[in-house]
Amino acid sequence: MRYVAAAFAVLICTGPAFAGPTCTTEPRSKWMSEGDMKAKIATLGYKYRVFKVTTGNCYEIYGQDASGKRIEVYFHPITGNVVEEHKS
Repeated sequence: MRYVAAAFAVLICTGPAFAGPTCTTEPRSKWMSEGDMKAKIATLGYKYRVFKVTTGNCYEIYGQDASGKRIEVYFHPITGNVVEEHKS
């Protein structure tokens, strides 16, 4: 029983770490196109291996910043601004 309680506690404490931000509730017709967003990402100095749309309606990349550090970045799909960035 202690192991179940410990596992449950770990899930509760780490659960929010897996959830990304919510960027917008606006319809996709108002978003930057994926091509325009990818171009903006390049001008910001990021290189990505994964580009996707999240369940929170953000553009998200996994890749490297200009200095070569591994990153995960969420972008607002209308403005293209960085909403959240994680370096590892």
